[in-house]
Amino acid sequence: MTDERERWNERYGDVEFELPDKPIPVLERRIATLPEGRALDVATGTGRNALFLAEHGYEVDAIDISDAAIERARDRADERGLEVNWRRADLADVELPTDEYDVLTVSFFAALERLPDLKDALAPGGVLIYEHHLRSSDPVEVGPSSERFRYRSNDLLRACLDLTILAYAERRRPVAGGTAAVATLVARNSRDGTQSYPTLEE
Repeated sequence: MTDERERWNERYGDVEFELPDKPIPVLERRIATLPEGRALDVATGTGRNALFLAEHGYEVDAIDISDAAIERARDRADERGLEVNWRRADLADVELPTDEYDVLTVSFFAALERLPDLKDALAPGGVLIYEHHLRSSDPVEVGPSSERFRYRSNDLLRACLDLTILAYAERRRPVAGGTAAVATLVARNSRDGTQSYPTLEE
C-alpha cells in the first residue's frame, strides 16, 4: 500500500473526518447548463459530486486513492439508491479513455500534471469543472499544509487555455471546516469558434 493511500485511508477512517453531502457550489449552480451523458469525478472522496451527478441522470465513474473513502461513498450511494461506478485507484496509474466524458469534476486535488489526460478524456462539448486551493497571503483555515500542493494564481487558468473558459475565479470562500483560498474553473472542450453560452439563473 502506498504512503498516500495509507494516509488517506487513515483520514477517511476517522469518524470525525466528515465532508459535506452537498456538491461543490459551482457544480450545483451550473448543473442545468451542463451536457447530459457520462461523468467522471476525480478524487471523489465520500462521493458528494458523484452522487449529485448520479441524481441528475449521469452515468458516473468516480475515482479515489482511498479504500476507506470509496467504502463511505458506496454506503452513501446505497442509502440513496444510486448507481455509481466506484474505482479505488491512484489517478497517476489510471489510463483514461479519450473523448468519453460529458462532465468531468475535480475538487481539491492537485492534478496539473494529469490535466492533459483529463482534457483528452472530455467528449466534444464536454465540460471540466475544477476547484482547488490557492497559495494566499490572506489568512485561511482550510487547505494543504504544504504550499507545493496549492496552486499559484492563474496556474489552473493557464493550464486550460486550450479549452473555452466559461468561468474562472480566485477568491476566499467558506468550505467545510472554515475559510479557504480557492480557484474555480469551468471550461468546455470546444472545437469551433461559434459557441453557445448558457445563461445562468441568478
